[in-house]
Amino acid sequence: MSEANQGPAAQRILATTVAADWVDYNGHMNDAAYALVFSQAVEALMASIGLDDAGRERHAYTLYTLETHLCYRREAHRDQPLTVEVVLIDRDAKRLHAFFSMRDEAGECLATSEQMLMGIATDSGRPGPFPEPVTACIEALPLCGDEDRPASAGRRIAIPRREATT
Repeated sequence: MSEANQGPAAQRILATTVAADWVDYNGHMNDAAYALVFSQAVEALMASIGLDDAGRERHAYTLYTLETHLCYRREAHRDQPLTVEVVLIDRDAKRLHAFFSMRDEAGECLATSEQMLMGIATDSGRPGPFPEPVTACIEALPLCGDEDRPASAGRRIAIPRREATT
């Protein structure tokens, strides 16, 4: 699965619009605003699995972001509509490996954010397994297989080097 076409497995999780104060001196959305939108997408994901304000209180449970890898693909501009889709790359009893894609109104990929999210029991402040009702919701989320894994998932940051030819 490429970022340009997440396919039917991805679930739309957030719709928003580029705010005026997200636009920088270059005339497009600044890097921090991309991160903000992906943070809002994590909150929307949490709400969709029963960890909204009431769910976090009821279950004494939340999610922490352990790691994120944000890739900027295209510019977004003031008042431009944005959507964010999510697909899980992997999951276990207390972690979600999620891949988010930010798209414009034509469906073009503007940015991606790969994230490792950890479930935390708020009464202890320690990692703990997802509460059963949350697990049931997580199991309903799209989970990609090896054949439809996003192309840039797991990608490392590096300067490409060409081998010298002799």
